[in-house]
Amino acid sequence: MSSLPGFLSVRVLRGINLVSRDAKGSDPYVVLNLDGQRLKTSVMKKTVNPLWNEDLTLAVLDPSAPIKLEVFDKDTFSKDDEMGDAEFDIEALMQIVRMDLDDIRSGTVVRTVRPDRNCCLADESHIIWENGQAVQGSPPQAQECRDRRRAPPAQMGQHPR
Repeated sequence: MSSLPGFLSVRVLRGINLVSRDAKGSDPYVVLNLDGQRLKTSVMKKTVNPLWNEDLTLAVLDPSAPIKLEVFDKDTFSKDDEMGDAEFDIEALMQIVRMDLDDIRSGTVVRTVRPDRNCCLADESHIIWENGQAVQGSPPQAQECRDRRRAPPAQMGQHPR
């Protein structure tokens, strides 16, 4: 039996009203960190309202480790500017994945995750059993957790594989 709990697919949707770091807007991208893994989205040129809609898949080695989301402004001739960061707890989602939910009807809310001091959710988010998978529905939106002038609200959906 494998000791790997599974894979987590994270859909990075968009940023809203990000801070402009350059004269003509920012060139933002998102970095996800989990268990020493680091994945990046593409860079969106000259926008403070980027739309990524990209799926990034990470191996879950430690179900209690949070995902760290960081937003940067890409610079050509200097170090990329930090724009904001947030952490999301995936432990509740991973607990649902380990449960026997074969008899549960698709679309059933199996757990509600609420914001707390350890998680940067702006609002509560539901974990839904959907077509044989646990999906954290209503993409979580990050509150302004750690301000770098003004942290970006980020939206992401978490889908374990």
